[in-house]
Formats: sequence, structure tokens, C-alpha cells
Amino acid sequence: MPNSLRGKRCLFPQISVLAMAICLSAAPGTSAGQMDSTPQQVFDSMRGSFQPAKGVHARYQWELSGPQGGQWWIDVNDGTYKMGKGKIPNPSVTFVATDKDWVAVSNHQLGGTWAYLSGRLKIRGDQGVARKLGEIFP
Repeated sequence: MPNSLRGKRCLFPQISVLAMAICLSAAPGTSAGQMDSTPQQVFDSMRGSFQPAKGVHARYQWELSGPQGGQWWIDVNDGTYKMGKGKIPNPSVTFVATDKDWVAVSNHQLGGTWAYLSGRLKIRGDQGVARKLGEIFP
């Protein structure tokens, strides 16, 4: 191994796992044929897949730009959750994308890893909490 790479950590496996968790959890029940769905429909579909996670306290925020964009939030608190439209105070994680990109990631038409690496999906906050999203909304 070249000296310039010794001791360096590759972030791609961590990024890939994080983006995959987001991609897989983003919209359960949606399919590739639903590209014309809206972000609201994506969030509505998530309601049916909630898996209670004891001991998990996380506040997720989405900031989506575009004609169908807006702000959505999910507050997970020790096996329960609340979901709504708007802004939540002190989010643990904030996801930023366009409305079309979020729907495409949710419908598995845009890879979560690619969206993240290309800057089309930005993730601000606790990466470990972001990964939990895939367990809570499989």
C-alpha cells in the first residue's frame, strides 16, 4: 500500500450503507412505476411500515425544494412516532433534496448512494441516527 494511503479510512463503505438505508426506508410500498407520486404520498406510505424501536429517540427533518417540495418531519420516541408537515425543532438529521430526487430515491429509480455521492441528496446531522431510519421504516 502506498504511504499516502496508510492510515487513511475509506468513507465509501459508510456512505454506501447510509445511503442504502435511506433508499430502502424512504418509501415502503412504493414501486418503480410510481415516479409521478408526490413527496406527500411517499411520507403517507411510510406510515404503514413503522417498526417500533425501543430506546430510539430521533428527530428527522426533510427539506425538499421544487414545485411539490416542502418540509416534513418524523419524531421517533421510544417505540412511537409522530409525523407531520413543516419544521421540527432541533432535528437529529436533516435530509435535503429536490422533490423529484426524493421521490425517485424512494421509488428506487435513483440510487440512494449515487444521490448522496453526487450531492443530489444531502444529509446533515448524526449519521448513526440517519442509518436507524432503515430499521424504523423498513
